[in-house]
Order: sequence, then structure tokens, then C-alpha cells
Amino acid sequence: MRVLLSTIGSRGEVQPTLALGVELVALGAEVRVCAPPDFRELIAGFGLPFVPVGPEVRKVDQTRGLPTPEERRAMIRGTVEDQFDALGPAARGCAVVVGCGALQIAAHTIADQLGIPYVYAAFAANTLPSDHLAPPPLGLGVDTTADIPTQWQQDAQRWNDVWLEALNLHREQAGSEPITDVQPYIFTDHPWLAADPVLGPWPTPSALNVWQPGAWLAHDERPLSRELQDFLSAGDPPIYFGFGSMQVAPETARAAIDAARALGRRAIILRGWAELGLVDDAPDCLAVGEVNHRALFPRVAAAVHHGGAGTTATVASAGAPQVVVPQRFDQFYWAQRVEDLGIGVAHAAGQQPTTDSLTDALRRVLTPEIGDRARSIAPTVRADGAVQAAKRVVELGTR
Repeated sequence: MRVLLSTIGSRGEVQPTLALGVELVALGAEVRVCAPPDFRELIAGFGLPFVPVGPEVRKVDQTRGLPTPEERRAMIRGTVEDQFDALGPAARGCAVVVGCGALQIAAHTIADQLGIPYVYAAFAANTLPSDHLAPPPLGLGVDTTADIPTQWQQDAQRWNDVWLEALNLHREQAGSEPITDVQPYIFTDHPWLAADPVLGPWPTPSALNVWQPGAWLAHDERPLSRELQDFLSAGDPPIYFGFGSMQVAPETARAAIDAARALGRRAIILRGWAELGLVDDAPDCLAVGEVNHRALFPRVAAAVHHGGAGTTATVASAGAPQVVVPQRFDQFYWAQRVEDLGIGVAHAAGQQPTTDSLTDALRRVLTPEIGDRARSIAPTVRADGAVQAAKRVVELGTR
């Protein structure tokens, strides 16, 4: 059985998609992963066939300013065309198509045209329509002061305004009937929620039939580098600072290191897409690249990160206190969940971290109360979400 996994986004979408792919292969399925070109090496490293779609996300994030209306229309048309051009050929011979995360404009249509099952998977509860959680704040046509149902109605209209014309153009070219509402067509009325039920539960009652198997965390057996192991063994547990694919300011590294030192702590800095680095040659800090978080996080005093769904769940499963510095989309939701659960601290939303703000947040998070709470929550975080999802995909594909 062959499965196509499609994701359009940053590492936060690609990593759980990859976790599902690995578990599908373990069940004997053949998997193709369609993702932005940035992740070719990562996906190939797990032995999965890779299909690139669209431009490199990293370059788009670095160069994009506010587009003109015509530039925006061209970008929308280009995104939809790129998806149909990549996913159409990749889906041939597949038994199931799984759209992972937002912006899955083409996946459902392609699955319908091939007559095979389509699944939409979200990674945070607030990215699916609900009467209990407002949509992620995108600043585009949604009045955040309105009641939650109204915000979701406005969000649905935003989807139509942006994507409906381009999507229906491709459907017409393929002989498919036009749709009238993009958001419910992409999400379906039976989406999957790949998030831990304790960290980010789906609120009920709900008009959607949501299945929540747990977070999709990759089974990663890569060892830590000798340099990193030596650093960890050379002193007390350090503080980890990592912002993944977020383009944080270059001075963030200085703020992080100074904050750790202000509290008498050592620091590990993840270079990430912002290419953060050390500020001096002192032995109390280490910069790292690609690293196995599941092996590292149990050995840190606290983790400071951007609040991606996967990172939040991985830190929580390790029992480490966390400081979440949210920048966009579902990260604000995860920051609030961490605070509400008492397993960490939410940094001021949308603000670049400074030495003072990080020092204050770390001083609050490095307390016995939060440490005890983080350790108590860790055993409840499900580790088999990707396994359960893979089993259900196989069931769908063999009916």
C-alpha cells in the first residue's frame, strides 16, 4: 500500500508528518512525503522518498515584506498551482492522501479525483473550528474582539477570499464541480488532531467528529554528538534555547546567554534558521545544529523555545520546565496551555525576547513547584500518537 503525506509549512508541520511516515513504513506501507524543498535532507535522512513542493520556506520568510494586491494574487495562484503540479503526480498509485497542517489546498481535490480516502490532520486544537477556541490570530479579516463563532465565520470567509477562485479554477480544469466553502472542504467534518489530549485537548461538545490519537513524535534513535555529551557531563544541567524555523533577531543569542549567566546557568543554543551562535569562547555555552530533542530534553534544566506543537510536546514528555516565546499561528495557544497546566511560563506574546524578559521568565520557571508539575505531567503525554494514526491510515487504505 502506498500513502502520500503532504505538508506545506515549517519544521513544525514537517516533523510530525515525518513521524507518521516512519510509523507507516514500519507497518509495511510505502510512503511519499510532499514538503517544501528545505526539508529534502531531513526527510531523506529517515529513508523516505521526497517530493518537493513550492519554493523554499526559509527564503520566503527571509525576503517577504508586505506584498501589493497584485503580488498577493500572483502568490496565491502560484501556491495552488505548485501544489497541484507536485501532489497530482505524487498521488498516483496511492491508496490514501493525508494532508498535514494548514494550506492543504490541493490534497482533498486530488484524492477525490483519484477516488481514494483523504484525511486532514491538524496539530493544535485552536486551528480547527470550535465554539470554545478562537482561531489563530493572523490579522487578516478576523475581528479578535468578536465572539468565537463570529471569529470562525470571518475566518471561513477569509479562506474563501484567498483560495476559492484559484482552487475552483483547477477543479474546473480537471472536470470537477466547484466548491463553495474552502475551509470545511479542506478540514472535512472528521479531521484528526495530532496533539496530546492532556497538553491540548479537543473541546467538546463539537460539530466536528475529531479523532485525537496524540501528538506525532518521531521515534528518533540518533545519538547526541560527542561534543554535546561532553558538555552535558561537564556541569549542572544547562538551559536550552531553540527557536527552530522562526526568524528571531540575531541579538536573541546574546539575550539568551546573558539571561542564563545572570542565573548562574550554562546554555545550549540551537542555531536554527536564524543562525544563532555564541557570543564568546567561554566554556559555559555550546551552539548546536540538528539534534535529537528526545535525547536532549531530559538532560536540561529548562527549555526556552518558540512554542511549536512538536517541541512543546517533546519538552513536556521529557519532564522539563519550559518557557514559550510565541511568534505566530498556534504558538500563542501552546504558550497559554503551558502556563495553564503549570509546566512552564508564557513569554509576552509576539515580543522579541530580551535579556531582562528571559531572565524574568527563567527565574519564574526554575522553581520547585513548576519542576515538580512538569515531571508529574511527563508520564501522561502519549508517545504512541503516530503509531495509532499509522494503523488507522492502513485501515483506510485497505478497505
